[in-house]
Amino acid sequence: MSRRIILKAAAAGALALATSTYMQAALAADTIKVGILHSLSGTMAISETSLKDVALMTIAEINAKGGVLGKKLEAVVVDPASNWPLFAEKARQLVAQDKVAVVFGCWTSVSRKSVLPVFKELNSLLFYPVQYEGEELEKNVFYTGAAPNQQAIPAVEYLMSKDGGGAKRFVLLGTDYVYPRTTNKILRAFLKSKGVKDSDISEVYTPFGHADYQTIVANIKKFSTGGKTAVISTINGDSNVPFYKELGNAGLKATDVPVVAFSVGEEELRGIDTKPLLGHLAAWNYFESVKNPVNTAFIKQWKAYAVAQKLPNAGSVVTNDPMEATYVGIHMWAQAVEKAKSTDTDKVIAAMAGQSVKAPSGFTLTMDATNHHLHKPVMIGEIKADGQFNVVWKTKEPIRAQPWSPFIKGNEGKQKL
Repeated sequence: MSRRIILKAAAAGALALATSTYMQAALAADTIKVGILHSLSGTMAISETSLKDVALMTIAEINAKGGVLGKKLEAVVVDPASNWPLFAEKARQLVAQDKVAVVFGCWTSVSRKSVLPVFKELNSLLFYPVQYEGEELEKNVFYTGAAPNQQAIPAVEYLMSKDGGGAKRFVLLGTDYVYPRTTNKILRAFLKSKGVKDSDISEVYTPFGHADYQTIVANIKKFSTGGKTAVISTINGDSNVPFYKELGNAGLKATDVPVVAFSVGEEELRGIDTKPLLGHLAAWNYFESVKNPVNTAFIKQWKAYAVAQKLPNAGSVVTNDPMEATYVGIHMWAQAVEKAKSTDTDKVIAAMAGQSVKAPSGFTLTMDATNHHLHKPVMIGEIKADGQFNVVWKTKEPIRAQPWSPFIKGNEGKQKL
């Protein structure tokens, strides 16, 4: 074979390789990568798996309508496995290695706190879809769940009211990490401002994955003999299942000691016999049972997606508040990218101010221009026999979030944020 032929062949091979590499780069540029950072294993999988799935459904919906900036969205899914340091590693992988434009993820505040330094260092975006303790306002985060004044405070006010049973004593029961402890610090200060004595407040914490609630429920029963008592539960993850089962075993009914939960919704109740739990409460900003055309379409879309994707127990899937917050957040981000004509973090942050979405809650939710939190309605629901909630109280309109609680000392000058 002549040298000329060899050179021609080499040149053709190099051209083919270069063309292939270029085509791969071009194909990659034809999509916008988005990260999904939720625990698909471990103690939080019971709550977070459905958030991953509803995120994928929403991305498919946006792609079916032409994508964003004329490009399809490409989801990159990772499993931080309910391991808080692993959340930070996976967040760094998504942003630095996979080059995602945005991340939708986290449930617990400890996971969010774990990833914050990564998003700040790399100047990327996190959309966080779950109610939390507040006391935070980060440039690189948009909070689509509730702050305490959009969930915890109204729930306790309801419990103290005549309609809510007129509670005089309170058990603050939570998983031992930053969200329950900070929320309960706020609630304790709020209760004291209403004249409740320290002796009428009991505060109890259990580790993640805790399964034996026999002693705790017995102590709640004993505490309740001192006056009308309510339990405020910030238990997270799969520990909710044994807690509610023990309530049933002990015969502790809502008429005796109502429990209002901040991290239990339709998804967590799927694996529980709800008959002994009738009348116990949850406070959220959305329930599957609310009646409006947007929610009807959302539920129909989710059920069809579950069947099409052969999700586990596809025939009995439910929607819940953090799923709605995920759905709203992804649509809001897509709208902001279109407005900014770019996925650049700083341009998208600027474009997010004032974005609004007609949400399944039946309200138009708006992203606050100042504090990166959604204006949200507040709803309190009673558990029904079918695992759904009957809304017994709700606000007439969305409430602006207070990331800095007025019940925490030192926050006096931050109330306009």
